Amino acid sequence: MQDHRKNPRLLGSMGKHFPRTHALAAGAASFALALTLFISPPEVEAKRTALPVSLSAPEEAPVIAEAVAEPEVNASASVMEGLRVVQETVRNGDTLSDLFQRAGISSAEMYQLLASGKEAKQLAKLVPGEELTFQINGEGSLQTLELHRDRLSKVEFSRDSSDEYKYALHQRQPDSYTAFRQAEIQSSLFVDGSKAGLSNNLIMEMADIFGSDIDFALDIRKGDSFSVVFNEEFLDGEKIGNGAIQAVTFTNQGKTFSAVRYTDSNGDTNYFTPDGKSMRKAFIRTPVDIGRISSHFNPRRLHPIFKTRRPHNGTDYAAPRGTPVYSAGDGRVIKAGYSKANGNYVFVQHGERYITRYLHLNKRSVKRGQRVKQRQVIGTVGSTGYATGPHLHYEFLVDGHHRNPATIVRQLPKAKAIPSAEMARFQAQTQPLIAQLERFGQPALAQNQDESDETKDSVN
Repeated sequence: MQDHRKNPRLLGSMGKHFPRTHALAAGAASFALALTLFISPPEVEAKRTALPVSLSAPEEAPVIAEAVAEPEVNASASVMEGLRVVQETVRNGDTLSDLFQRAGISSAEMYQLLASGKEAKQLAKLVPGEELTFQINGEGSLQTLELHRDRLSKVEFSRDSSDEYKYALHQRQPDSYTAFRQAEIQSSLFVDGSKAGLSNNLIMEMADIFGSDIDFALDIRKGDSFSVVFNEEFLDGEKIGNGAIQAVTFTNQGKTFSAVRYTDSNGDTNYFTPDGKSMRKAFIRTPVDIGRISSHFNPRRLHPIFKTRRPHNGTDYAAPRGTPVYSAGDGRVIKAGYSKANGNYVFVQHGERYITRYLHLNKRSVKRGQRVKQRQVIGTVGSTGYATGPHLHYEFLVDGHHRNPATIVRQLPKAKAIPSAEMARFQAQTQPLIAQLERFGQPALAQNQDESDETKDSVN
């Protein structure tokens, strides 16, 4: 191949074929084409940059979505157009102010809502796990707030045309189905009840029903058994919880106790024996559900700290710190305070003759002068005052004299029985429940078998 740079003929002929004017014209055309491309980007590039970009929000960021109107626009749908929806879940330590701030709503809006009525005051008492849904307009003003307490109830505050918030409560009814469980005690009521498929709440409810007849901290023995009929509740095909116990039997040391649930003509619900006697005595056997007796009533006891003979005028129940302590009966708090010996204490007056005392509490939940109901929580187990460990010291006084709390309640009368005028209604409502117990398991007795033994001491 010839080198053009060394061949003058070739160089000359090429110069003649591309004159200078042609080269200038070609350069101008190239410049114009480049300018056109710079001013008008290709259509493909414009479409690419216009595609929406999806960014994943941080894990704890509020969920925000645009409210979408229905195809057929109506009045309510028109109001919803353009609203921003923010969902927040209450976390530990959250206040209402924190939730409003995360939703991007001013404190002034929050105070206006809280001042709208007494129903709004419940927003100041939020529980972790509850959900709030905010609907906010384009100006950042709150239009609707929904508080989801649980899957069955929703509280709604909505702003009306007069700029005032209106309150509404929405509740759903679950589907209810009858369930049956039974078990024999091999370890403890809680362990064997759980194995049988009972929730802790149902086990506690069963202990409450028989609380006047059975000391679940002292009387339970291996070989005891129970049968229980209750309701299971479902929502949209999913189990969401249990309803109340409908009928139950408990055999303790050879004695069988039976109870059925009955709602009287006044709407009051209680538990009764199958023949209409109330399961509720004036006082429950023990003011704690779990624990053991660590020291019995003993007027000549040797004090564990001072090592001297000092009367032990009550019963000590050893239980974990924080265990709920219940009022043994209906009454009025006559003293609630702290002393060096008793620690935190509560004294309750029941009518004219009876007083119960609760010592060494970790916390008190009631105040002097307050009325209390049977099994109302009045404090928690602790070790304040002269105490060697967490326990409840429980005293029972009759006409000013100390009596043994473990035996005195057996001698006290029960609440009123079903009146004769309502017996037919009672039987119509409860006989199907008794039939369910008989069909599923242990027959329910017509009368509990403790009538002749009420004055005997409990087995130690």
